[in-house]
Amino acid sequence: MKLEQLNNQLHGITLKFILEFLVETYGWYELGGLIKINCFNTNPTIKSSLTFLRKTPWARNKVESLYLKTIKNNKKTQKKP
Repeated sequence: MKLEQLNNQLHGITLKFILEFLVETYGWYELGGLIKINCFNTNPTIKSSLTFLRKTPWARNKVESLYLKTIKNNKKTQKKP
């Protein structure tokens, strides 16, 4: 396996999984507030959002960054007694 893949925290995680996790964690309304993307604010669906995110690298990067921050924060919260 390439070294790049070993260091990639998103390796093996699909965009669909990331989006479903964020929607479950935040809901569409809060997600639309955190990331200003119309597909999260106007009649949001997983399918339409995935279509947009796959075609729009800057938006996908924002979603992936929020996912990584959320996972990191969840790990910190779980460690506290």
